[in-house]
Amino acid sequence: MTQTGEARYDSIVVGSGAAGGTLARELALRGQRVLVLERGKGEPDPDSKIEPAGKANLVFIGRGVPIARGIGVGGTTMLFFNTMWDPPFDYFRSLGIDLTAEAEEARKELPVAPLSDELMGPVARRVMQSARELGYDWNKLDKAIFQDRCAPGRYPHRARWNSRYYLEEAVAHGARVVAGAEVQRILLDGRRVRGVVYTEKGERREASAERVVTAAGGIGSPQLLQASGIGSVGQGFFCDPLIVIMGTAAGVENVGEFPMAAGVHLEEEGTMMTDLPLPGATYGMMAATALRFDRLLAHSSTLAVMVKIRDDIAGRVSARKLRRIFGPDERAKLASGYRRASEILRHAGATKIFKSRVVAAHPGGTVRIGEHVDANLQTGVAGLYVCDCSVIADPWGLPPVLTLISLAKRLAKHLA
Repeated sequence: MTQTGEARYDSIVVGSGAAGGTLARELALRGQRVLVLERGKGEPDPDSKIEPAGKANLVFIGRGVPIARGIGVGGTTMLFFNTMWDPPFDYFRSLGIDLTAEAEEARKELPVAPLSDELMGPVARRVMQSARELGYDWNKLDKAIFQDRCAPGRYPHRARWNSRYYLEEAVAHGARVVAGAEVQRILLDGRRVRGVVYTEKGERREASAERVVTAAGGIGSPQLLQASGIGSVGQGFFCDPLIVIMGTAAGVENVGEFPMAAGVHLEEEGTMMTDLPLPGATYGMMAATALRFDRLLAHSSTLAVMVKIRDDIAGRVSARKLRRIFGPDERAKLASGYRRASEILRHAGATKIFKSRVVAAHPGGTVRIGEHVDANLQTGVAGLYVCDCSVIADPWGLPPVLTLISLAKRLAKHLA
């Protein structure tokens, strides 16, 4: 392995997902020299049609519960269902952080709106009607989608916002994005950050900057800080466990509609429920892992509801594994959600109802505000910041992308 010379920047951003892409854009627009280092492949091209080049990386917690992370330029925004939920404003205000202006700014920049009636598919409509008849306040959810590029049953990738849009703006204003760059550790000069060491195409490289922001996610950021000998991070995390409840119904045809078009948040219970019509391959995998082989060919006539819960911070993230077992309260929430979703599906005319195995999403809470970073997201090392789900100390069990964009916009103003 060889080593190349050291490059200098104003800011280095590790990770290119919702927070990393936003930071790169905001800092580049302010004239900073920005380097974005992304472990996965797929370098953005300003002339591209925003086609995906990343892939899902599965990590397992507890007793084989998978978490899918996006590895590639754009991070997990290349995989998400484009749901834009407002940040928990009151929680952040209690920490001295006001995200109101940043969330409003993001909403004006992005194509955020509920799906039109025309684009809302038959599964979502039937599930919503059933839930409302049972008394649930079930409503359309905000989505970041260029709806003029869509048609019923057709939602091309170029119509779905992801952080590559921001990254392409950053590149157009002088930022450099390096794909396939695995950051090994953060370089320090005493208690001040100096840069990072990373490998690219088998070569060891160094890059220097006055500021380094790790935006590698609720798992990647604590692992990088641990590898750099910085802080006692990774002690406990949340991961939004979820199940999908499915049933066969006559008169339904899943024609490839967009998931999570509508739903309800039961805040006191810490439960979110939405429609979740899955692609055929994903549905088949869930039916098979649930040992419901009799349902493998029922995809097109299947109604589906996702139940996602707010869990507790527990377990540990280390360099090689995630240790975590869900407690009785979390299992009880999932069981209650299953009963609610089953009632909605039966009321909608579904039979042969079954549930998927537990999966998880949006890991965070590993580098917490007020414990590991301050209100400006700076660690105890001067010039070293963290901006991703890992800084959120209290789980809330909701889609985090708009929160991460808002946090990144606020941090960029501070850094600039």
